[in-house]
Amino acid sequence: MNRSKFLKSIGLATGAVLASPLLAGASLKQEKHKSPAQARGGCVLVPSEGPGPFFLDLTDNTYYFRQDITEDRVGTPMLQRIRVIELENCQPMANVRVNLWCCDQDGLYSGYGDEEGLTYMRGYQITDDNGEVEFHTIFPGWYPGRVVHMHMQVHVNTNYSAVTQYTWPHDAAVEIANNAPDLYADGPDPMTPEMDFAFTDGYENQLATCDWDEDAQIYVSVLEVAVQGSGVDSVGYLESQAALVFSLHQNSPNPAHNFMEIPLQLFKAAEVQLSIWAISGKKIYTKDLGTLAEGSHNLPLNLSSLGISPGSYIYQLDVKAGGRKHHDVKRFLVI
Repeated sequence: MNRSKFLKSIGLATGAVLASPLLAGASLKQEKHKSPAQARGGCVLVPSEGPGPFFLDLTDNTYYFRQDITEDRVGTPMLQRIRVIELENCQPMANVRVNLWCCDQDGLYSGYGDEEGLTYMRGYQITDDNGEVEFHTIFPGWYPGRVVHMHMQVHVNTNYSAVTQYTWPHDAAVEIANNAPDLYADGPDPMTPEMDFAFTDGYENQLATCDWDEDAQIYVSVLEVAVQGSGVDSVGYLESQAALVFSLHQNSPNPAHNFMEIPLQLFKAAEVQLSIWAISGKKIYTKDLGTLAEGSHNLPLNLSSLGISPGSYIYQLDVKAGGRKHHDVKRFLVI
């Protein structure tokens, strides 16, 4: 799907301003709160915000790889779509990790205080070829001093990640709370984005849509963000070490039907393990491929025999050489 089709799919005109293409519903009042964002190639770098005191690093915890982050929390269901594009060329960034976390309907964060050890309202996904991820969540609550908001990290590599926060139109937040007083006991959010210290430098590039989808009977939120492609002059340390051992490429064909191959280049002999995950977070296939020789390999997968039905998936390759394990992931589609 190209960018114009993406905008049409979420109901926006393709003539929207590229720097903030998902803000068609923004009010004129926002003109007074524009951020001094960095612009290149027609796109605007998403402002960097502090992760807040409730940040958890999800890097090494595969449990958080999931689409539905609600667990046992109750609230108004919301489908959150996020699209990540590269700042330099405004093109989608595939196979980058998007971490999402927020408070629950009562303004509480998992993992802290009385909620220590809990994991609700946190998760991550890997972007597809169009730079998109999708989460199933609830509209969060609020707490004193902050407007209702969501935290997000786009993990590009181990040397760079973009950490930001975003919010929604105030009218939508009020509507959701008023329509479900039994779920949002604290009532409507009393703050607007203009009042929140986290957005005092502007929020026009940190405002997601929030619209009721009559057909799906759910609120749908959409946000597009631009981040730096490499972030630094080189890739992160872990990626540079892995690059000495192997290079993982996108499967062919993609989308796949009954069969596909995963191209792998080994720069030294290594032990290889292949795993496949549904984007819901369920591991559906693992195979130890043993020790493979240095050189090019095409790893075949018979999708039909594995019972892999149409949908989006992730494959991960764990490669062990010299006593160290490295891994890489790619997202793929089965039709």
